Amino acid sequence: MTPSLQEDIRRTLRRGVVIPAHPLALTRDRKLDERRQRALSRYYIAAGSGGLAIGVHTTQFAIRDPQFALYKPVLQLGREEMDRADEGRGEKLVRVAGVIGKTEQAVSEAATAREQGYHTALLSLAGWGDADDDALIAHCTRVAGELPIFGFYLQPSVGGRVLPYSFWRRFAEIENVVAIKIAPFNRYQTLDVVRAVADSGREEVALYTGNDDNIILDLLTSFRFGTAERRIAGGLLGHWAAWTRRAVEHLALCHAQVKAGSGVTPRHLQLNLEVTDANAAFFDVANAFRGAIAGIHEVLRRQGFLEEITCLDPNEGLGPGQKEQIDRVYAAYPHLNDDVFVREHLGEWMK
Repeated sequence: MTPSLQEDIRRTLRRGVVIPAHPLALTRDRKLDERRQRALSRYYIAAGSGGLAIGVHTTQFAIRDPQFALYKPVLQLGREEMDRADEGRGEKLVRVAGVIGKTEQAVSEAATAREQGYHTALLSLAGWGDADDDALIAHCTRVAGELPIFGFYLQPSVGGRVLPYSFWRRFAEIENVVAIKIAPFNRYQTLDVVRAVADSGREEVALYTGNDDNIILDLLTSFRFGTAERRIAGGLLGHWAAWTRRAVEHLALCHAQVKAGSGVTPRHLQLNLEVTDANAAFFDVANAFRGAIAGIHEVLRRQGFLEEITCLDPNEGLGPGQKEQIDRVYAAYPHLNDDVFVREHLGEWMK
């Protein structure tokens, strides 16, 4: 029997929440640092996130390599922290598990995620090369038979591929599709996804931004196609794995502005530019995203969550000049960081 998404989780996704893409905390000898991994989850939850995405790019795809075998352990740690948090909440956190690879691997990972209590699989199609729409839809349908799926348009510059309107129009019709993360960093391709979902008539499919270069405006834009209108409800972002308290405030600001029907103001345009500039530093845009994971680690290291920048790949680190860029945005936009909030609570999260 195909598992369906719980109605309360579906409502949460459609309302729109902050879902950080969860990093991986490692010791100096590249072993999982359970205490710091849990502290990060506690931080995101305390900051007001509506869920966590684990096993995704920010968690490092190498967790699946047999030499590390960390996919299930990191899902389990995240589940335990979300379980604990749910006990004192009126609304459950959304549990998103990253799923990659060809069909056999993806179905296996989705099964593992389902067994660990995850609600949906963020399904990456990186690695599918020039496969046609028929092959991709067949693959997605198979995975959706194991766990409801969260579609993912990953920008080609970091391993994704172009996915046309024709694909997204058919994808939206898969019964167990519950949401789509739009992250091509491209306005034309973003429109392809939103228009495809609008044309499908499936109001229940939630749209989430992953466009790091346009986060605030994605959340404020009304996408109108004839009589159809869709909005991007929330975000699932690696960028939101740092300074998360502010991300929650930014989403609330956007939701309030949309509800008021007041339109986009110069304040929103400025905030969009500031967040994009900070993202460029975090994700090492100057070096073609070479330090994308390490940049987030550097911010979390400065806040005390991580001992140092340690990735599973020993060759992965900050790009040339990236540290100086992070220094620059820290100085330029002090209102974007949540360092005070972290300092007040880090001790309790690290217990």
